[in-house]
Amino acid sequence: MDRFVFFGGKGGVGKTTVSSAYAHKCARAGIETLLVSTDPAHSTADVFDQHFDDDPTRVDGYDALSVMEIDPEEAVDQHMMSIRRALDDQVSPAIVNEIDRQIELAHRTPGAHEAALFDRFIDVMRNADGFDRVVFDTSPTGGTLRLLSLPEYLGGWIDRLLDKRQKSVDLFEKAAIGDMEPRRTEVGDPIIARLQQRKENFEFAGETLRSEASFFLVLNPDQLSVRETGRAVEQLRGYDLSVSGLVMNRMTPEPDPDENGRGARFLRDRIETERERLREARADIDPPIVATIEARVREVKDDLLEPVAEEIEIDIE
Repeated sequence: MDRFVFFGGKGGVGKTTVSSAYAHKCARAGIETLLVSTDPAHSTADVFDQHFDDDPTRVDGYDALSVMEIDPEEAVDQHMMSIRRALDDQVSPAIVNEIDRQIELAHRTPGAHEAALFDRFIDVMRNADGFDRVVFDTSPTGGTLRLLSLPEYLGGWIDRLLDKRQKSVDLFEKAAIGDMEPRRTEVGDPIIARLQQRKENFEFAGETLRSEASFFLVLNPDQLSVRETGRAVEQLRGYDLSVSGLVMNRMTPEPDPDENGRGARFLRDRIETERERLREARADIDPPIVATIEARVREVKDDLLEPVAEEIEIDIE
């Protein structure tokens, strides 16, 4: 199994349950595991009945499991602050206020959360040396796909910015006369250095996602979930990222054979519909179904994590 394991899917399908159960399975096998939540709902705290934050925290009762929850709003604030600090060093005091105004506007624009989360995402991958397995409980499909597409799109964008900056520095040098203007060269130019660092980060992320990561999509046995999962598989394939398997969650348990009341008849009809959706998923979506998990009466936590983990037929070694 790859070192980085991602569980994604549409909202409400049970990604946190599945990722937590898989992390539990890895940790119980003695694999030093970090579970990372990038989902704003942060249900991992409910699963383990423990508060988590932006730093890895050892889970009570485990010898090899830690959890961290990345707060999207805090990630955006830190991202914008780093931009402000970098620009403050490069501009005159006269336009600092205008920069602050533009950064505040950028904070509210679409894509700001994805860019900020991606910085934290890269930071986690770069600094997870103490863990043998890093399990990501990702946000719903749309946000996850935008996040995973960033290396491809922003890498090209940074290339264009670098080219423009290098041409700008060159023109500045040619226009400079004597000692009347401060001389700038590409060597030591802070903006070029920052852009090159961003480019290296995206290249690292793209290579890591393709060579050291496995992706699993969680879905429910309903038509909307199956169809959205099929679209997500195709989108990931477009980013040159393959899905290793599907986890069908919340399958209805069968009633006992001698039960024939109204509730039992409803359950059997429901089960037949779910089996049809399971057949559709197997026939229409390329990745295999690696686990079918029955719905539980109560929330999956504490003693229920172990039986759910047993139903997840995903390699841990």
